[in-house]
Amino acid sequence: MPARMASARRVLTAAVLAAALGLPLAPAAYAEECKPDDQACQDKEHNADQAKKIEEQQKKNQEAAAKADKDIKAAEEKLKECPPGSSSCMGKLTGGKGAAEEQDLGDMKDTIKKNETAPTDNAADAVTSTCESFPGSLPQGSTDPGQSPFPVDQLCGLLGG
Repeated sequence: MPARMASARRVLTAAVLAAALGLPLAPAAYAEECKPDDQACQDKEHNADQAKKIEEQQKKNQEAAAKADKDIKAAEEKLKECPPGSSSCMGKLTGGKGAAEEQDLGDMKDTIKKNETAPTDNAADAVTSTCESFPGSLPQGSTDPGQSPFPVDQLCGLLGG
C-alpha cells in the first residue's frame, strides 16, 4: 500500500472512530492533509476551529447562566423573608445600614464646606482682568455703546473695574 493511501486510511479511521464516539474531529487531522494551495481544505480546518471555539463559549455561557439562575433564586428566597415596605429588613439583606454610603455622603459634605468660591481675597484683580479680556470675547459691535443694550464699560464700572 503506498504511503499516501496509508495516511489517508489513518485519517479516515480516526474520523470514523471520532464520529462513533461523538467526538469532534481534531483540526490536526485536516492540517496533515491540507496543501498550501488547497483553499477548501484550509476553509474546512478554519471552520472546525471556529466551531470548537463556539462550543467552548457556549459551554461557558451555559455555566454562567446556571450560576446566575441559582443566585437569582437565592435572592428571591431572601426577599420572601422581608415584608413589603420594610426598609430595615431590606437593609439587612443588602449588607447593612449603608455605612459606606453614609461615609461617602460625609466626605462630600466636607468637600463642599471646604470649597471656597474664587476669588476669596483678590476680587479687584479678578474684576480688572475680566474687564480687560471679556469685551474681546463678545461678538463684534457688542462693545459699541450705541449697539449694546448694556455697555461693557458701564458694567465694569458697576463692578468696580
